[in-house]
Amino acid sequence: MESVSKEDSVYKDENINKFEKSKGYYITKRFIDVLGSLFGIIILSPIMIITAISIKIESGGSIIFSQERVGKNGKLFKMYKFRSMVENAEQLLDKLKDKNEMSGPMFKMTDDPRITKVGKFIRKTSIDELPQLFNVLKGDMSLVGPRPNLPKEVSQFTNYQKQKLLAKPGLTCYWQVMGRNSIDFEDWMKLDIKYIEERNTWIDMKLIFKTFFVLFGDENAK
Repeated sequence: MESVSKEDSVYKDENINKFEKSKGYYITKRFIDVLGSLFGIIILSPIMIITAISIKIESGGSIIFSQERVGKNGKLFKMYKFRSMVENAEQLLDKLKDKNEMSGPMFKMTDDPRITKVGKFIRKTSIDELPQLFNVLKGDMSLVGPRPNLPKEVSQFTNYQKQKLLAKPGLTCYWQVMGRNSIDFEDWMKLDIKYIEERNTWIDMKLIFKTFFVLFGDENAK
């Protein structure tokens, strides 16, 4: 797939050496990603099957919502989620933009009327994110890394914020375990870049472990 932009790559040229890690780290990380995503898909398959049936019974239509996101070095990929909103959610967004509760280019709204009943539950428990295990298995994402943004969001990033594109996006990161929606956009970007600076196998394992404690019933998951 094409990259978001080839014009504004100075962020990569200036910082790639500063943030580069050893070859051993990347090999170990990919091994953990493949093993962890396969294990997760097998163990969580009953939950995913029940979720798929519930979505179909409540609102019919598609079970999986796929959306173009920005990956490492600006490469675009399709990210998968269980559909938690009505089918025409994207078309309804313009009518809700004045109710945005998130700073920066992101849109977040408490009690978003587009979210279905099943959607509220799977968002609260983060079950809606489980199909991204297939993104990890494919290599588009990692178990740990900055959460991927939409192209329209990335187009508004500063060069500092674009440093988050130097790492493969992930299912979980500092933002995911430290408050999620209670953290504003600027602090979210700082946490992502903090991860890229500090990342190592030990930090990745700690973040995976911590994620289990915030996934189910996290009050900041909406």
